[in-house]
Amino acid sequence: MTQPVRFPEQSSGVHTTFAAAKWILMKKEWFAEWFDSPYYHLLYKSRDENEAKAALDHLLLALNLLPGSRVLDLACGKGRHSRYLAEKGYDVTGLDISAASILFARQFEHERLEFYQHDMRKSLRINYFDAVMNMFTSFGYFKTDADHLLALKNVAKDLKPGGLFLLDFFNANFIHQNLVRSEMKTVDKITFHLKRWVRSGYVFKSVEFETAGRLFHFQEQVRLFELTDFESLLTSAGLRMRQTFGDYDLSAFDVNTSKRLIFIAEKP
Repeated sequence: MTQPVRFPEQSSGVHTTFAAAKWILMKKEWFAEWFDSPYYHLLYKSRDENEAKAALDHLLLALNLLPGSRVLDLACGKGRHSRYLAEKGYDVTGLDISAASILFARQFEHERLEFYQHDMRKSLRINYFDAVMNMFTSFGYFKTDADHLLALKNVAKDLKPGGLFLLDFFNANFIHQNLVRSEMKTVDKITFHLKRWVRSGYVFKSVEFETAGRLFHFQEQVRLFELTDFESLLTSAGLRMRQTFGDYDLSAFDVNTSKRLIFIAEKP
């Protein structure tokens, strides 16, 4: 079994300083850098607890998990979905690549809720979880489909036989057809300039803003996976598509009009 490694709360000494310097020199993937920024959480702070609860209440009906089921919240962010899942009576593990998010989330840990810094391209606990959930388009961030497939293979490894995988993604066709190419959003006196475009199978978002006399620029990119792409990836990963939905209310998926693509897959 692969043992999870906690992100250290405190560290000191020459070796730590050297390691930190070496880390700074390494080029981070865009999501590792952006998700650790406090400005990411500021820009998206409208995604609150009530929104998470409303979405999960419907999705949990579709999953129909037994009380006490082991649930993995993959790419959990600061843990808003994880905390509610634990309140509903599940044993929950939240994973995220962002050290800052995990350090925040760990203040809410208890006997049925734990958080770890972890990359989804690595397995955590083989044949352990009854369900894995990946919420709010927290997939499709990698540069290669080989990495996307690797992440799904690890989902399959971590699930028990018969376990369920729920992925909540945007509807790529809807995004492509309704792309807002440019907008401004002011949050707490900071004006974010947002630009979006599609290229080479990805949707990109440029985020630029100025604060405290400094200019900042971040760029997001998410793979425009369609339903047929996911069906192929799931088959290669050893998972089987079971149900699809077009929104959190469990409405039917329509490739032209649905804003979301939510599916449940099963490990045979």
